[in-house]
Amino acid sequence: MSQPNENDHDTLPPSMDPAAGGEVVEPPKDFIGILKRLGPGLIIAGSIVGSGELIATTKTGAQAGMTLLWLVIIGCVIKVFVQIELGRYTISHGETTLAALDRVPGPRMRVNWIVWFWLIMMLVGLGQVGGIVGGVGQALALAFPIKGDYVEAISVPSEKELKRYIGWNDDMASENSVFSGLSEVDQDRITKGRDLLKAKLDKLNKSQPQMNEKALAAVRALIVVEREQHDAQEANADAASLEKLNSAVEAAGKEVKTLTEPKTYDDKIWAAIVTLITIAILFRGGYGLIQNFSTVLVVTFTFVTIGNVIALQLKPEFSMSISEILGGLWFSLPDSTPLPPGIYGIETDDPVATALATFGIIGVGASELVMYPYWCLEKGYAKYAGPRSSEQSWVDRARGWMKVMHYDAFASMLIYTTATLAFFLMGVAVMYEQGLDPEGSRMTSTLLEQYVPVFGTYAKWLFLAGAIAVLYSTFLVSMAGFGRIYTDALKVYGLLDHHDEKKHNRWVSIFCTVLPLICLAVFCTGIDPTQLVLLGGTMQALMLPILGLGALYMRFKLTDARLKPSGAWDLLLIISCLGLAISGGWKLYGIVVKLLG
Repeated sequence: MSQPNENDHDTLPPSMDPAAGGEVVEPPKDFIGILKRLGPGLIIAGSIVGSGELIATTKTGAQAGMTLLWLVIIGCVIKVFVQIELGRYTISHGETTLAALDRVPGPRMRVNWIVWFWLIMMLVGLGQVGGIVGGVGQALALAFPIKGDYVEAISVPSEKELKRYIGWNDDMASENSVFSGLSEVDQDRITKGRDLLKAKLDKLNKSQPQMNEKALAAVRALIVVEREQHDAQEANADAASLEKLNSAVEAAGKEVKTLTEPKTYDDKIWAAIVTLITIAILFRGGYGLIQNFSTVLVVTFTFVTIGNVIALQLKPEFSMSISEILGGLWFSLPDSTPLPPGIYGIETDDPVATALATFGIIGVGASELVMYPYWCLEKGYAKYAGPRSSEQSWVDRARGWMKVMHYDAFASMLIYTTATLAFFLMGVAVMYEQGLDPEGSRMTSTLLEQYVPVFGTYAKWLFLAGAIAVLYSTFLVSMAGFGRIYTDALKVYGLLDHHDEKKHNRWVSIFCTVLPLICLAVFCTGIDPTQLVLLGGTMQALMLPILGLGALYMRFKLTDARLKPSGAWDLLLIISCLGLAISGGWKLYGIVVKLLG
């Protein structure tokens, strides 16, 4: 195999590089032939659904209700045009996404500003994937307890849940009740959430009566000192008094955390087992193995999630009418769920902020947009088209393989949009309508607890099978993708030979071993998995408009004129990039306001 021509932006190993020569392959022309060549999109679908859909989208549904259905759909559909444009450039020029983005003009320090921002996003992304492997560990700890400590820990409501419960109980018993002035919808949600939490406390009282009393007493004590602290701050009390109250709040908070967020080992043991299995799969596993794993997991979670939504619709207490669903398609923004008066130390829900973070990772997130062309390269789309030349035969082959890529990208979009909508509707039906908004370790268990009484014991295994499939799919594919893209980053930064196949494969294996262990370590620190996922989503939301800019630059400045798309496609690409810019700008504005406020 000949060595490719030296090019600062050609970082491909010879086995994937069109410039290295080799046998070209004519693209399939019939529908069945095209279907046989699909694959990269299935891998991307497998990497998407766990973080964006099961965790972030479900939480958006829990906080916003049906109001943000329109945003969820846009988040799934709008990014596919940028995805295909990045893939078009890769197939036509035989360059990776990072190498292509490094061509965009702007400040440079070894690499350009986009590649530096990408690196920051990817480092934060390790925490996001840490939240994912934690979610897998939690789901397995629910399904197959080892010590049983995780199941026991989540039986105790969280600090936020107990504060809401105590606060609304006290308010409803008072003469000037805030609850009585709320809308009927808010009253209904608060009442349902309060009744569900009371049932959970009654169950806890039977199994762990002392824990029930301790948790309620500790949270009440915390509420009292937080009120005193708030009143002292409002009255501009002296520094000594405030310091004393601050210490009291800190001590009371630690006591509450000890009871409501105890250290658990089952979830971490399972997360470690999953991590080691993943390393074993990836260390020697090539493209074919990853594609096959993704396909099985994608099929599993797609059918399971659709089955769950159908099951919900068959139950009056969870079913949603057509008018409710259609109402979510109109542009509108939700209100925050009201907090009970006199309760401090917990932030008011911000469903719009959650939704914008979700927008960054639902559908094709920023990291998947960057990653998609790498899987197209491994599948062989660019290699099969052959080295770019002036011959019409190359143009025809390139157009043919781009057609296959279009089918691949849109097929994956249909899959992950279906799964996204299913999880969003579950969040609305199961949690929003009952005033629930669980955090961290309680997300999966809360959904599970609401399923079992309605659908029976089998629902536990149906739901857990889907949860484990989607979460593990994301972890496996993300780690496989990270290994490849971090290896390419070493080349783009000038730290690794561009075309040494052995070194390339060695570094992919190294990253596929080290990065899963880093993600596991992040989860084991005890950081809230949901917050890790949302933080990663925030960084991806900020990266999206930058990728949109890069896609526009490639389309109008770099793409071979013989392969340019139609005017209608260009219009859709511009609209897509504008949507990404609005989302990223809105998110950046929210961050600045929060920092300054």
